[in-house]
Amino acid sequence: MNIKQDLTTGNIGRKMWAFAIPMMFGNIMQQLYNLADTWIVGKYVGDNALAAVGSSYALMTFITSVILGLCLGSSAFFSIEFGRKDMERMRKGIFISFVIIGIISSVLTALTLVFNNGIMFLLHVPDELKPFMGEYLHYIFMGIMATFLYNYFSNLLRSIGNSVVPLIFLCISTALNIGLDFYLILGLDMGIRGAAIATVISQYISGIGLMIYFRIRYPELHITGMDIGFDKKIAGSILSLSMLTCLQQSVMNFGILMVQGIVNSFGAQVMAAFAVAVKIDTIAYMPVQDFGNAFSTFVAQNFGAGKPERIRSGIKEASRSVMIFCIIISVLVCVFARFLMMAFVDLSSTEIINIGTEYLRIEGTFYIGIGILFMLYGYYRAVNKPKMSVLLTVISLGIRVVLAYMLSSSEAFGVTGIWVSIPIGWIIADAAGIFCYCKFYRH
Repeated sequence: MNIKQDLTTGNIGRKMWAFAIPMMFGNIMQQLYNLADTWIVGKYVGDNALAAVGSSYALMTFITSVILGLCLGSSAFFSIEFGRKDMERMRKGIFISFVIIGIISSVLTALTLVFNNGIMFLLHVPDELKPFMGEYLHYIFMGIMATFLYNYFSNLLRSIGNSVVPLIFLCISTALNIGLDFYLILGLDMGIRGAAIATVISQYISGIGLMIYFRIRYPELHITGMDIGFDKKIAGSILSLSMLTCLQQSVMNFGILMVQGIVNSFGAQVMAAFAVAVKIDTIAYMPVQDFGNAFSTFVAQNFGAGKPERIRSGIKEASRSVMIFCIIISVLVCVFARFLMMAFVDLSSTEIINIGTEYLRIEGTFYIGIGILFMLYGYYRAVNKPKMSVLLTVISLGIRVVLAYMLSSSEAFGVTGIWVSIPIGWIIADAAGIFCYCKFYRH
């Protein structure tokens, strides 16, 4: 299945959606890794284990955001060069970026394993949860290299228009993950450790499998002896895109991690509710995030090909799609919030269900804000202006964290203040991004 899709020609809406839909399903599959753990742990291991998995999710999202940001930044470089039809620069870029991100991933693995206990201390993890979370993290950290392999090769394939094969590998991996969850947790009674091991095994299978596929199916992008080496200009372009995209992803997830710390201060029940609700929330808006990434690839290829009119037409088409999708998802989440919580939490845990339902209805009302923000991130990354993506992230997360601290300490808001602060950050960042596009960066 040697798929490549040139997004610089043909019907804009049809091509964008054909490219985006496999990415949407792929990320839903990726979220099922964590949902499978959450559902089985919540139902069969207990509330403390559920809270531990939830806090670990926020931490791992932050850590892997470094890798994801580097891979996304490299992908923008690959898309631009693919639009220019410069395969030699692509091959050299593949070598340089793979080595750099591989080394960083190895260092992250070592640091997280060594400082496991210190990380839990910084997150204000309650004492009763530390044994669960410590054991879970020990195994999950071993999967950081798998996260690197999958995200690197999936983003490389997407940069040349292949969004189908990463989806296939994720579907296989997710099915394996769920099967291993049942076997290790219920069959072998391994508890939270089994959930972590199942996830790591599945991630390695998808990452290594995708690497082998790329090697077999794209001989024109194989690294030769002439491609091995350090080209200053290519390295500079990749690092400019990758490091700033990495910074943007890290700032975003560091802010989320700080919010997790505030949530943890409200105790195990709020932690458990947040653990479930945030996963439901993430899956709800994940398709629009993937559409933003597909839009970014579209813009980058056309930016490389020098087609500004096509970019402007794509912006209009993508904006309509995002608005319609967000309105539909907002209605569904707000209406079915309680039922969604009840699907993952024991019915006797009424307080957890109530807290999670409130969270989902507040966030769900404003999904249009996060949808527009993902489009802005993708656009600025694609036109080689990653500093703007960082700025918008700082605005969104800075406002979110400051308001979360302020409002949650008020008796009038309490934990609800954390939930309210999130969409306020989205909306203000949207306003800043749209203003800068209209004033300075319209192509």
